[in-house]
Amino acid sequence: MTPSRDLTTPTTVDRLRSVFPQASAHPSDDVPRVVVPRDAVRAVLEWLHGPGGFAFLADVTCVDYLHYHGATDRFGLVYLLTNLETNERIIVRTFVNDPAPSVPSVVDLWEAANWLEREVWDLFGIRFEGHPDLRRVVLPPAFESHPLRKDYPLQGLGERHNLPVVRRGEG
Repeated sequence: MTPSRDLTTPTTVDRLRSVFPQASAHPSDDVPRVVVPRDAVRAVLEWLHGPGGFAFLADVTCVDYLHYHGATDRFGLVYLLTNLETNERIIVRTFVNDPAPSVPSVVDLWEAANWLEREVWDLFGIRFEGHPDLRRVVLPPAFESHPLRKDYPLQGLGERHNLPVVRRGEG
């Protein structure tokens, strides 16, 4: 039997939307989801970290919607948050576009964002404004592309031939 939720108590999404009416809720059977405009994402995440009680950033990831039927934006950034006291989870999404997709960094809110934002930068090319050390974390520094973008060719751009060979046991 599923425990019943007290419908008189406002949910996190209800409270969030009362502070940020531009946030749109998307129904879900499991984890609540909200979509916020790029210009409001930093303020929404600050609120969720502070008054919302979401002290744990589980992940930051990205989806490339290039050629996706009906998509109006190129990239969707996804933040997965957890409230460790209540075990509540929430997903926050925002969208950014070329030619210079960027969002504010949240490293000052969650230290875990440091490596997560670097990974998204490395693989998708989304810039995190104010990040303390935005450099490659997965690919070598000489790599110039972002290989998880859907316009990146499956065979690469020939950059693998220009990278130094690292052999086992070499430092």
